[in-house]
Order: sequence, then structure tokens, then C-alpha cells
Amino acid sequence: MNAEAGWVRARGEGGTLILEAGGAWVLAGIVALDRALRAFDLVKARRIVFDLGGVSALDTAGAWLLVKLRKEGLARGQAVEIERLGDAFLPLLQQIAEGDEAPPLPDTRTPPYRFGDFTARVGRVAIQVVKRGAELLGFLGLVCLVLLRTVRHPSRLRFRALISHMEQTGVDALPIVGMLSFLLGVVFAFQGADQLRRFGAEIYTVNLLGIAILRELGVVISAIIVAGRSGSAFTAQIGTMKVNEEVDAMQVLGLDPVELLVLPRVLAMMLVMPLIAFYANFMGLLGGALMALVSLDITIPTFLRQLHSPLPGWTFWIGVLKAPFFAGIISLTGCYEGLRVARSAESVGRQTTRSVVEAIFLIILADALFSILFSKLGI
Repeated sequence: MNAEAGWVRARGEGGTLILEAGGAWVLAGIVALDRALRAFDLVKARRIVFDLGGVSALDTAGAWLLVKLRKEGLARGQAVEIERLGDAFLPLLQQIAEGDEAPPLPDTRTPPYRFGDFTARVGRVAIQVVKRGAELLGFLGLVCLVLLRTVRHPSRLRFRALISHMEQTGVDALPIVGMLSFLLGVVFAFQGADQLRRFGAEIYTVNLLGIAILRELGVVISAIIVAGRSGSAFTAQIGTMKVNEEVDAMQVLGLDPVELLVLPRVLAMMLVMPLIAFYANFMGLLGGALMALVSLDITIPTFLRQLHSPLPGWTFWIGVLKAPFFAGIISLTGCYEGLRVARSAESVGRQTTRSVVEAIFLIILADALFSILFSKLGI
């Protein structure tokens, strides 16, 4: 048996039950010790002797367990003796014995499942979601106020930071956005052609691809990629500054962190996101055109004519108009979660993950609302 952990074993001599104990009788193992003692037949013995010569450590919980067993034995009319306990532990045992109340054992039992607990948890989560939405809306109002102040005094805007963030969120994101959009166009064209071939309507793969890429997939995929790439970077950057107390230093110097850290990032992303969406649309259609050429023998001029003829005039602009709204969602969520970081590295990772999840959720929600709006407007 492990000498570090508390242990107990029993042996009988006539009507005497001798309980030999050793190891560490501390809180961490007190539940196991109590169960082991209860497994012995303590009731039938006329005399109980606790041989504690092997006990190497004793805390309040272990002393209380000994006192409790002694009181129970005396209440049954048994003789209970404690022998060979170290002199260093005797004062603690005496103090616990003189106390009126003893600390309870930790309860390791799994509480029974109740439907009320589930509904209470759902309610707490709903309240947290509403509260977080209200806080994010308030943060949007604060950024709008700072933006209006900057419009009145354009010299307050940090143009160097704006250009730097436009490069980081826009130009640096083009390779990954272009590659994924191209592959998405290839996959979508291949799957569409495979289904439409059953009806002899392979040519309409071009129509399907154009509507899907230009209206929905191009801008949504771009927004999700940017949320995972740039939105998380905003949270990590601002969160690291919070951990290093740089944000506090700005406030001490009389500088506005929203004006210095948030506004350039929000404006930069809103300016470059329409261009990223346009690039994603182009790469998606290019991938679809190449797949149509390989698998359907549809030439590029035929592809362009078929793409242009049936599409309404608003099809292209619908996706582009969504882009600034998605950019605002990504940047505001990333900066908001960055400013909520506590003074620990663990908080940076937790808030970064939360910002990406919230941004993607809000992007899908906003896209659904846009779909309903455009359907009502007939465009």
C-alpha cells in the first residue's frame, strides 16, 4: 500500500478490535478512510483500539474522523482507546475533541438529476446571452460616439495605424481567402454538375454557381476566414496589452483606448472587407469556370455568357453590400473581447476563442436577417 496515502487495517484479539492506521490522514483521502473504517464491523467489538503509530500526517479532517469514531463507540457502550499517536499530533486531536462542532466530510456523491436544474441552467445561459448582447450593443454605441468625435477632428485618427491594419487584415488575408474560395468554387461546380447531369441541365451549373457565390458563399466564407484570422488577432493583441497593463497606462496618460486601439481596426476592416469579398467572388467563379471547362466542356466565353444572362443586376452588389456589416461585426467583437481580458495569459486564450465563436454566430445571424430583408424587398 502506498505509504503516502492514509490506510487502515483491522485485526481482532478476543473481544478487542485493533485498527492499525498509517500514512497521511488528511482531507484529500478522508473519504476513502471513512469508507474503509465503515467496512469493518465496529458494532460487535467490546473494545476498539486505534493504533496510530504509522500515521505520518494528520490535519483537522483526520483528527475529526478519529474523534467522531470515538464518540460513536462510546455512545454504543464500547471502550475506545487511541494509542501511539505522535506527540506532534496530540494538541490538534485534543483541540478537535474539545470543540462543539466538527467540519463535515466532503460529499463526493453525484447529486441526483432534476429537471429543474436543467431549466435553471438554460435560464442562466439565456440571461448571459442577453446581457452579453446588451454589452456589445453598448460598445457599438461607444465606438460610434468616438467615430463622430473623430469626424469632427480628423487629425485625431491615426492614419499610420489605419494603413497598417488594412495591410494586415486585407492584403495579408488574400492568399488564404483566394485559395479557399477557388476550391469552394471547384467543389460547388462539381457537385452541382453531378446533380444536374441527371436532368440534362449541366449548363445551369453556371447559374447555380453564380447565384450561390455572388449572393452568399463568397462574402460569408470571406467573413468566417477573416473572423478566425484577423478577429482573433485583434482580441489577442488588445488582450496582451491588457495583461501588460499598457491599456491602463494609456488611461493614466489621458488617452482613449477606444480611439487608439479600436477605431483604426474597425475602420480598416470595414474598408478592406468589400475588396476581400470581391476577390473571393472572383476566385470562386474562376474555380467553378475551370471545373466546368474540365468536366462539362463549357468554354470560358460560354461560361461568362451563361453567367451574365440570367443574373439580376443586384446579385453582385448584394454580396458586396453585406461585407462592411460583417466587417463591423468581426472587428467590434474582437476588440470588445480583447478589452474584457483579465490579467492572465489564460484569459487571453479564452477571450480569443470566445470572440471567434461570437463573431461567426453573429455573421450567420446577420446573413439570415439580410436574406429575409432582401426577400421582402424582392431583390
